[in-house]
Amino acid sequence: MPPRVLITDDNAFMRLILRHLLEKHEYTVIGEAGDGHQAVEFYREWQPDLTFMDINMPGISGIEAVKEIIRFDPEARIVMVSAMGQKYFIRDALNAGAKDFVIKPFQPEQVLAVAARVLGTK
Repeated sequence: MPPRVLITDDNAFMRLILRHLLEKHEYTVIGEAGDGHQAVEFYREWQPDLTFMDINMPGISGIEAVKEIIRFDPEARIVMVSAMGQKYFIRDALNAGAKDFVIKPFQPEQVLAVAARVLGTK
């Protein structure tokens, strides 16, 4: 069964890019969230195999969403997605429980390699 993925980003175009990339490589995108609150709600409902989480979003930040998800599921596999100027947030995200990160703008190969590494398939 293909890995089930939740994509969280307040930018609909970024969600679309990730969705197309992942689905092209046999991941199943089970949902998209536009903010941290939705991410936590959808994670609890669907318990995806992998979650991509933007850092800066309305409502609660991606880092706060990671903390809430990790409290619910300490084994959650979350990959942070950060713009170049937000690199200093990556340490906080990893300390909160994220497993890895991808810097925007990203190369498709980078996203796929990180996803495989976090899922333990590479």
